[in-house]
Amino acid sequence: MEFVIKIGQFLLSLSLLIVLHELGHFIPAKLFKTRVEKFYLFFDIKYSLFKKKIGDTVYGIGWLPLGGYVKISGMIDESMDKEQMAQPPQPWEFRSKPSWQRLIIMLGGVTVNFILAYVIYVFLSFTYGDKDTNVNSLKDGYWIESPTLNDIGFKTGDKVLAINDNPIIKDSDIGKNIISAKTITIERDNAEKTIALPEDFLGQLSTRQKRGLFEFRIPFMIGEVADSSVNKSVDLKKGDILVSFNGEELKYYDQLEARKKDLKNASIEVEILRGENTLKRTLKTNERAELGIRPAYDESRFAELGYFDLITTEYTFGESFGAGFSKFTGQISSYGEQLKAIFTPSTGAYKGVGGFKAIYDIFPGTWSWQAFWILTAFLSIMLGVLNLLPIPALDGGHVMFLLYEIISGRKPSEKFLERAQMVGFFILIALVLFANGNDIFRAIFK
Repeated sequence: MEFVIKIGQFLLSLSLLIVLHELGHFIPAKLFKTRVEKFYLFFDIKYSLFKKKIGDTVYGIGWLPLGGYVKISGMIDESMDKEQMAQPPQPWEFRSKPSWQRLIIMLGGVTVNFILAYVIYVFLSFTYGDKDTNVNSLKDGYWIESPTLNDIGFKTGDKVLAINDNPIIKDSDIGKNIISAKTITIERDNAEKTIALPEDFLGQLSTRQKRGLFEFRIPFMIGEVADSSVNKSVDLKKGDILVSFNGEELKYYDQLEARKKDLKNASIEVEILRGENTLKRTLKTNERAELGIRPAYDESRFAELGYFDLITTEYTFGESFGAGFSKFTGQISSYGEQLKAIFTPSTGAYKGVGGFKAIYDIFPGTWSWQAFWILTAFLSIMLGVLNLLPIPALDGGHVMFLLYEIISGRKPSEKFLERAQMVGFFILIALVLFANGNDIFRAIFK
């Protein structure tokens, strides 16, 4: 069921972004009386799952879910229709339109991506508001499970005070600053300490199987008892919290792993908190010292129990436009920092580049409209920014040549554009293979 939910969210988000992006090209093309021959969701190599011609345009769904496209008459694009380009230009063709109209057509897709992301952030702000965690309320610091952070010198219980001298007030501040982090100032045993990060910190982080950073120290809340668990028949309910294990107080989930690692095929007396009541239960471990119980996360309940303080902000409809804009610009800035790191080999960030599996993995295993729209807004920005890269075959490559034409007054020859399109196409294929190759490598060897 988890796979069905994740793949459903992934395909719905991808389809929405592709259709709207291509609609961004389609609408101005139609407004400027440019013929659009095809409008496709996914690629239709050899055959289509569905197609229907309406007017001059064939609308369809391809079988290869690697993107989508609109085929505009008289345009040198991925179709490489040299036969059409060898004919004399026609009034309805892209190449016959003024350069400013062609520029608007080419910028239409990324414009829709950015508008979509902004609109999503506005309505997320209005509908859900903002919820964050005050890091000063984390009495016993963070849980450090990441081997990379452990190797650098971080320990469970550390409190994060600043990154690059930027004070950390809310937990989200860590994510905003970590991409460009050079130093992190922590508090450990009531003393401040500054830890320098290695230049290839991002590369080290992305090549480890456990890639988390600073995790909350939270209690062990019971989520689901596996069907194969030796504790399947025990009276446990979702939301129960283990507060005692083998006669010792159990405050945090991270304490459990250390306490049960040598308890194989053992019976353990525990206490659980159910609502306001404390109940006693006997749990068992299997031959691998496992309980067979998946944990759950409920930030409202944890805040209620005093594990941390939530900072909640609500917005009126009018205020949500400003809040949405702040999130929109912040995400673009953050993604720009990520790209900068990726194209700086010494950071090793390129090792973390992922393809379709990496995108699939970021969707949660349970359906959440809030999470879905947050991720869709981020992917819309990512799609917009990547399409603006000045690589032939991307929108940014077409824009680059159009700006040259507008500034110089000279239009690049069609032969040159055809060759540039081929070079750009091979660059894109190489990038796709690299990104998805990283996914395969991590799946096999990590």
